[in-house]
Amino acid sequence: MALKLVLCLMTTPKNAEKTVQVSVIFPAYNEVDYLENAVEKTAAALDIFTKSYEIIIAEDGSTDGTPECSEELAKKYPFVKHIHGEERLGRGAALNNSFRQSRGEVLVDMDLDLATDLKYLKPLVDAVALEGYEFATGSRLMPESKVERTLRRSISSKSYNFLVRHMLGSKLKDHQCGFKAFKRECALEMINEVAARHWFWDTEIFVRAQRKGYRIKEIPVEWTSGHRTKVNILKDSYNMGAQVFKLWWQLKKE
Repeated sequence: MALKLVLCLMTTPKNAEKTVQVSVIFPAYNEVDYLENAVEKTAAALDIFTKSYEIIIAEDGSTDGTPECSEELAKKYPFVKHIHGEERLGRGAALNNSFRQSRGEVLVDMDLDLATDLKYLKPLVDAVALEGYEFATGSRLMPESKVERTLRRSISSKSYNFLVRHMLGSKLKDHQCGFKAFKRECALEMINEVAARHWFWDTEIFVRAQRKGYRIKEIPVEWTSGHRTKVNILKDSYNMGAQVFKLWWQLKKE
């Protein structure tokens, strides 16, 4: 028995990292053109640093064949899980539902267009799994970041994040990058407090998390705007601005 213990200690690397279960969640609304490519490339990126993962397609009432494609991918790959929504509830609502049904210790929210280079997936997960942060996010607005986007979208993004920092007291530079990681128990606690059900979800969860004292690591990334976007600059800028003021008023009363 003693010999077996000695052999075990000799063959176990002292710096061996703990295997962490990772759940990658893709919010999906009419994303049939992106699905298979995103799932396969993300699985390849995950395989480099972990064998314990699942990819969840949080399908949100799509009408373009996304539900059928998601089902096929779930049948093809044992690590893929499809959560179907009969009607569109919003990106934030789809994430809340998927977080509750996930198995991972680290939960990752990613956009299906893979605008953020996947070489940053491991540093994102490591920030939560190994470095002790409760949350981590890619940032397109740090000096080291490399971003390809139109001038109009760049001005809109910088203006929005400036408003969030100065009105809501956030310390983050970028609140809306679709590349985030969460410590499971902290995420499940926070989503019970977040009222936003669509695009503002990202901002609200991070603003509230900072007020609770949770630590968030921003990671400079390489980011390329997708070929198409569901963001309507004028309409969404107005709606997001209105939600900033609404949250500011709510937090003032709390």
